[in-house]
Formats: sequence, structure tokens, C-alpha cells
Amino acid sequence: MKQPPVVRLDRTFKYQGSILTMYQDTILANGHEAHWDFIHHIGAAAVVPVTREGKILMVRQYRNALDRYTLEVPAGALDAPDEPKIDCAHRELEEETGFKTEKEKLEYLISVNTTVAFCDEAIDIFVARDLVPSKQNLDEEECIDVEEWTVKDLEEKIFQGEITDGKTIAAILAYARKYDIK
Repeated sequence: MKQPPVVRLDRTFKYQGSILTMYQDTILANGHEAHWDFIHHIGAAAVVPVTREGKILMVRQYRNALDRYTLEVPAGALDAPDEPKIDCAHRELEEETGFKTEKEKLEYLISVNTTVAFCDEAIDIFVARDLVPSKQNLDEEECIDVEEWTVKDLEEKIFQGEITDGKTIAAILAYARKYDIK
């Protein structure tokens, strides 16, 4: 059965933040007018940093929206809407973990839309190998600890509900599947 068209009748600006813009859309759906929230996100990149021993470097950081610390793959927002996501991933790897690699060694893994019901945030996820120690360069409000984990242990944390961040779940499971890591 074909769905009737959904038509956006209007988009009203509500708020401008540093990485997102909020709107209220007026929508005609199923012949009924509705108001839907829409958040435009500047975009982001994430990276699965793989050590020589095959472990994954993860970042533990406080997330205000959840009011708790989370274990995640390193990631960050684009500095500008036209910044290539591979450049963002390269920068965030070093800033958050204190390790770097050559940008040409970053391998595209997958793209993820994080919250499709109300936000257009799109994150490209890359794999980084041949890591060399550098220096962590955190934003002044960031408090990040770097931890090494096996893929198996991360998968267990995902399935036990201890890792709930969508980009991290997608990154770890896609990495394990693509490289057939048991």
C-alpha cells in the first residue's frame, strides 16, 4: 500500500546553538496538519582507533544529556559545514586520544544517522591503524579518559546494555563484522 505524501508546509526557526539549529515544522500528513520538531546538526565524524595489538582505544567522558559517564569511540562535530569528515576524524583522533595516524591511513567504515525521528545528524565512521603516540588536546570543558578494550569485551558491554551510544554500537559491530573479529 502506497503511503500518502507528507508535505512540509512551513519551517519556523526556534534556536541557534554552536552545532545545531532547532526548528518547528508544520507538516501535512494523512490529511492532518501536525507540528514536528526538527534539529539540523552540522555533522560529525568518529573513529575506531585500532592498536598494534588489535585493541580499540575508547574514550570515557561525561555526557550531560544522560548525566553520566559513557564509553564511546572518539568523535566530534565538524568545525564547519563544508569540512571533509575525514579531516574531522583525523583531528578528533588526536585531540581525544593523544594518538594520531596519517590521514591517508584512515579507512571509511560506515555512515550513521543518529536520531532520524527529529534530527539530521550524520556521522561518518573511520578506522585508524598505525597509531603513534602524540598529545591529547582537549577542549577546555572536556574531561576524557582513554581506555584500551578488546572487541569481544566491547561487544559484551553492548549486549549487556552498558554501552548505549548509537554511533559507538554501530562502529564496534560494523568493525567486528567487516574484519571478522571474534
